[in-house]
Amino acid sequence: MERADQTFRTIAGRKILFDREGFLWNAEDWTEEVAETLARESGIETLSEPQWRVIRFMRDYFFYHGRAPLNRDLKASIGMSLLELEALFPGGIRGGARRVAGLPNPKSCGR
Repeated sequence: MERADQTFRTIAGRKILFDREGFLWNAEDWTEEVAETLARESGIETLSEPQWRVIRFMRDYFFYHGRAPLNRDLKASIGMSLLELEALFPGGIRGGARRVAGLPNPKSCGR
């Protein structure tokens, strides 16, 4: 059932639940097609190889550790500075990369 802070959207033929800020409600609903759609909505026409590396690392880390990686984990694994990582996604790591990667909204991680 949809709540006031949630909305369903259909992407790639699938009905997916989002929060009011555009983050997936369930990380398991993510697909590469969902990532590409969310990236286009944020102004990224085509995801680059470094962006995919960040997305895949964030998802792998999230499902292994049960939480999103800290910036230092991301920097060490991807081999880029924090400034370079932030510049890859409109909205930076928290509002851009996490959203495209299908991770929970950082504001609601305790839900």
